[in-house]
Order: sequence, then C-alpha cells, then structure tokens
Amino acid sequence: MTRKSILSVATALTILTASCGGNKENKETPDNQHQETVANVDVRGQWYLDSIVFSDSEYVRVRPDVRLSSIHQYIVFEDSTYFIKTNCNTISGTYTVKGNSIILGDGAMTEMACDNMAVEDALRRILPNIATVYIQNDSIARLDSRNPSEYIMLCKAPIEIK
Repeated sequence: MTRKSILSVATALTILTASCGGNKENKETPDNQHQETVANVDVRGQWYLDSIVFSDSEYVRVRPDVRLSSIHQYIVFEDSTYFIKTNCNTISGTYTVKGNSIILGDGAMTEMACDNMAVEDALRRILPNIATVYIQNDSIARLDSRNPSEYIMLCKAPIEIK
C-alpha cells in the first residue's frame, strides 16, 4: 500500500471516529481490560457510484457525466437489502453491518448485454470481497475489500432517484 493510501485511510478513520462518536459502552472483562462496543455505521440511503479501484493503475471511473444528468449509476441501502443500478443492469441482495464491518450477501443480477460492461464486470469481481465501510461527513463512503488496495468510492445522492 502506498504511503499516500495509508495516509488517506488513516485520515478517513480519524474523521470517522471523531464525527461518529457513536454509541460506545465500556464493560469490565475478567482481566480488568476495557472493551468498546462501537455503533454500526449507517449506510442507509442512495449513493452514486464514483469509482471502483483494484490498484493504482487498475480502476473503473463511474462518476456520472454532468452533461448527461439523467444517467446515474447508484447503490441504495435500505433495511437489510441493497440495490445497485448500473447503466443497463441491476444487482440486488442483502447486507449486514456490524460496527464498520459490512457483508454484502449474494444477490441477483440482470444480465443484459451492454455496450460497455466495465462497471458490471468490476462489481461482479469486487462485491464478494467487500469487508468494511467508512463514511466521511455523511457524504462520501468507501467500501473496502479484504484485498489490499481494492475499494469502491460512493458519493451520497442529494435526492433519491428511483
């Protein structure tokens, strides 16, 4: 992991910790050590897909073209389900969050042929490995993979699009 990446993750964690003080509770353990319970990260709502990164040189830029404002690729987290809309396919499944850990369960995906399948291929590759979520200022989310340097960047949608 590059020094810049480590610094970015450390900064995001610091901001997340400071802004999400959360629901912490200390309990005595048998050996008198303190154990913290951290509130679950709240990912509910609609998020635009910004980028899917596999390494410094391998990524898929998803950010919508402002000239084509009606075309947005997004993910919606609602209750215990997620729904992803790409430029021509959808993916849906269940998710669970515990602290900042997130598990995206297997779901269903439409398989329409698209002119450009880069986003669908990247999502198929990365979704099973997503393990943690970090949210900054309630407007940017990063879904980190178990594989170092792999992640999905999301931007909070100003209004929900359905």
